[in-house]
Amino acid sequence: MTFNFQKIKENKVREINILKQNRSLIMAIEKKKKEGLIPIIAELKRMSPIEGRIRKIEPERAGLEMEGGGACAISILTCQEFGGSLDDLMRVKEKVKIPVLRKDFIVDEFQIEQSYFAGADAVLLIVSLLEEKTKKFVERTHQLGMEALVEIHSEREIKFALDSEARLIGINNRDLKTLKKDLATTEKLIPKTPKEKIIVAESGIESKEDLMRVLRSGAKAVLIGTSIMKAKNIIQKVKEYVNAK
Repeated sequence: MTFNFQKIKENKVREINILKQNRSLIMAIEKKKKEGLIPIIAELKRMSPIEGRIRKIEPERAGLEMEGGGACAISILTCQEFGGSLDDLMRVKEKVKIPVLRKDFIVDEFQIEQSYFAGADAVLLIVSLLEEKTKKFVERTHQLGMEALVEIHSEREIKFALDSEARLIGINNRDLKTLKKDLATTEKLIPKTPKEKIIVAESGIESKEDLMRVLRSGAKAVLIGTSIMKAKNIIQKVKEYVNAK
């Protein structure tokens, strides 16, 4: 057997690039856009504070069906109030090849480390919970090799998101205090964010019309949970969103 150092190096670089792509939410979003498809982050969400139980389903099955439909990543609600757990995240991560985002109410750096050990590729950090701590939490997330999706809901919160230097900014169309949804939130806040940021529209997308509305406003990706979880055929529903025109 001939030892070819250069060939080993090339193979290793290729292998690492594939691993990075499988772990990076940013790269997954950019890949879908290059393919002319809509980057959809599909969410495993068993319960809603308004609608109660949405669906009973094994996390592995939901994750594989979302991936099969063309989702660029999977968001997993791990808080008990939504019927979720870190076990859901670990079980999905073991089965899928796309990035997995932990969505929870993260208020302590311990939860970031917990997310890393559970296999999360990215975590949701909510500015309304963290405010001036946002930057520190983003830094810790990056130190562990994960990406941070920093969520805002108001113009006041933009400063904290930008100061954190996170590339991914989520705009939540649901007011966490009143729980009311309004897609105008995305339309109002996007013009106030730098164009180099990757804006993810979250909540309130219940149809292709809603999807196209937030995309026209400038969103680069969209996180959708309830309407996908309610669909009789998850694969087909995700495909409809990914291929929407």
